[in-house]
Formats: sequence, C-alpha cells, structure tokens
Amino acid sequence: QVQLVESGGGLVQAGGSLRLSCTASGRTFSRYAMGWFRQGPGKEREFVAVIRSSGSSTEYAGSVKGRFTISRDNAENTVYLHMDSLKPEDTAVYYCAARLGLISSTQAMSLHGYDYWGQGTQVTVSS
Repeated sequence: QVQLVESGGGLVQAGGSLRLSCTASGRTFSRYAMGWFRQGPGKEREFVAVIRSSGSSTEYAGSVKGRFTISRDNAENTVYLHMDSLKPEDTAVYYCAARLGLISSTQAMSLHGYDYWGQGTQVTVSS
C-alpha cells in the first residue's frame, strides 16, 4: 500500500508560479510512475503530467506544456509539479497518482491507469 500526500497549493495571481509536492510512503517509490491530475470547478478530473520511474521520460497535457514541469526525487520519495505562467483556468484541485512499473502513454492519461491517489491540494489562480 502506498500513501500519497500532496502539498504546496494556494492562492496565486495570474502569471505567478507555484510548486506542488507529493510525498509517498514506502521504500519502493523509485519503481512507480507518478502522475499529476487536476479537477476544476464543475469539470472532470483531467491528466496534467506524468514522469516514469526512470525520471527521464515525461509527458504533458497540451494545455500545460511549456508552463509546467514534472520532476522527481527518488531519495526523498517525492514528485514535484512546478507551475509557471499560471492562468485562472489552471484553478483546480491537483492530485498526484502512482502506478507500479511501466506505464504507456494511454495509461498515463487515464484515471484508470493508476493504483494509488492522494487527497489533492487546491490551487486558485486569481485574474
């Protein structure tokens, strides 16, 4: 069982930056692909980014590509989402998710592609 705890959310003005963190329990963090999803008000949860266990392979949703960066520190059991040039439409609850082993692009972008989820952290971007 893996427990995921997100942190770093908050209120920021448009154009600003935030860094979200997700820390995992357990000693096998390096074997997990880690994803970030978000759910805006009245919207379905959507894929944001994924980083594979190696740390060298990442993918992003088109809406955040070039503005968000996902990274991981396996020694700290933590995955990060650095968000720049934030827009009001980035307002959402951000969730991290974990999948043991390999993950395809299709799986990475699907809610069903992950084994574990965090509780989420709220990000609000004011205009």
